[in-house]
Amino acid sequence: MENTDNIIREITPLSDRDCFYVVNRRKSEFTYPIHYHEEYELNFVENAPGVRRVVGDSAEIIGDYDLVLITGKNLEHAWEQHDCTSKDIREITIQFAPDLISPQLRNKNQFASIVHMLNRAQCGLSFPLQAVMKVYNQLEKLATEEQGFYAVQDFLSILYELSLFEDARTLSTTSFAKIESVSDSRRVQKVQAYINEHFRKEIRLVTLAEMVGMTPVSFSRFFRLRTGKTLSEYIIDIRLGAASRLLVDSTRTVAEICYDCGFNNLSNFNRMFKRKKGCAPKEFRENYHKKKIII
Repeated sequence: MENTDNIIREITPLSDRDCFYVVNRRKSEFTYPIHYHEEYELNFVENAPGVRRVVGDSAEIIGDYDLVLITGKNLEHAWEQHDCTSKDIREITIQFAPDLISPQLRNKNQFASIVHMLNRAQCGLSFPLQAVMKVYNQLEKLATEEQGFYAVQDFLSILYELSLFEDARTLSTTSFAKIESVSDSRRVQKVQAYINEHFRKEIRLVTLAEMVGMTPVSFSRFFRLRTGKTLSEYIIDIRLGAASRLLVDSTRTVAEICYDCGFNNLSNFNRMFKRKKGCAPKEFRENYHKKKIII
């Protein structure tokens, strides 16, 4: 274990010779700080209402069941005690290597839904209660059996069942997670690439519409249908994600970050940040710096 500038570096338990690593815990509280690692992680939490789950720049209070998949390289995450009073918390954590599904298998039709899910989970993916109940017994079995060949089959089966739930929610913004948005539409991809490159400046609706050969009204409707967000909401999320990343990774002032990320009014930035993230920019930075480690 190495400690440099208040950052602890640990070697992960997953070995190069294992497909995955399972930890099955019962505990009375969460004490592990915000951390990140290269391995993919599926994390199940039971009987811990009031716990705050942090994934990237997303912070949410969980209920009785929580199931999250994280495949983003070095995407910060943690489950914090917050208002949870339960003394009988169940947690099952499964870590697996990014190459568990080889490049050859990723190109096969039978793995298409799993690959799509793994791509979405680069920002963290929260599964609905229906999905949790679907794989609950399989998770229980995997956590208590020997990690042999059939356990690998069982784990792949869990991933497949979860991949069928398209209503799983992404958590962190793409700009915080440092990944590019992936869309099935080439026109949306073109617009997203432009926004990612130019979000620090003013972005005009008419410019984006002309890029894809549509009228502004038609493009606005098309973009919302394809992304689930209005153009304004999408751009704000990109800017806030970039601002959150700078708050974590730099020592720039909040005002400098505000203007560097495309906002032109500090008070509006603070208000918008608090509404979206649940805390002020300064508090967001302090929370990360107090609790961040690397494993």
